[in-house]
Amino acid sequence: MNVTDFLKFGEHKLEEASVPSSRLDVLILLEDCLGRDRAWLLAHPEIELTPNQKNKLLRQLERRRSHEPLAYIRGFSEFYGRNFRVNRHVLEPRPESETMISLLKKLSLPPNPHIADVGAGTGCLGITAGLEIVDAKVAMYEIDSGAIAVARHNLHLHELHIPIYKRDLLSRPADIYDVVLANLPYVPDGWKINKAAGAEPRIAIFGGKDGLSLYRRLFEQLEKLTWTPKFVLTEALPPQHEKLATIANKHGFRLIKSDDFIQVFQS
Repeated sequence: MNVTDFLKFGEHKLEEASVPSSRLDVLILLEDCLGRDRAWLLAHPEIELTPNQKNKLLRQLERRRSHEPLAYIRGFSEFYGRNFRVNRHVLEPRPESETMISLLKKLSLPPNPHIADVGAGTGCLGITAGLEIVDAKVAMYEIDSGAIAVARHNLHLHELHIPIYKRDLLSRPADIYDVVLANLPYVPDGWKINKAAGAEPRIAIFGGKDGLSLYRRLFEQLEKLTWTPKFVLTEALPPQHEKLATIANKHGFRLIKSDDFIQVFQS
């Protein structure tokens, strides 16, 4: 079986299982397996797969047919131009979350800003902030032990020394922070999600009846602190933004910027 044969075969199998972007998924698996980019693969359709390559790809194809997230099959996902390890303990980083980093970089931050990544998951936000913001002092907070293990792996991967604390949101903060980054679970309980998302940890997806329960708790925690972060950046569905802004305002934070899924609040 050559590249063209497997591409046609794989695309057909994924389409049968109603997997979206079937051709792209097969191309990505081929890229990983052969260690070649897409342009090379398409320019060399006659390249024969070895038995080991074919067997590996067939196993991966079956996993994708069951709607397992592609990132879990590959073992990593890209975020802000960097690779991050992912597995079933964490949510796959979403492209819309990259906007949080872009907005963070535009804020008027003090020298050596202290930044907290709350609900860190893979650690992609905290790690990226540490790499993108000069002299930032970052800490990550996460409640799930499996996610903490993934975040530690990603810290090692990117050669960063960032502390990660097992906490319920920002309870018992270890420092005073200028900025809080919070991509908390915001999907309302009972919402129908796609099959791939259904394979991801529910603790990282659902956020209560209206999806904002964890954000309520976070802003309540922030109000009780003896110090106040200057900025809080959140991610939520755009239809939730008005209610989230009301919650934040109740606890002393005003909305200063919205972009796609991201909101920026200032104290």
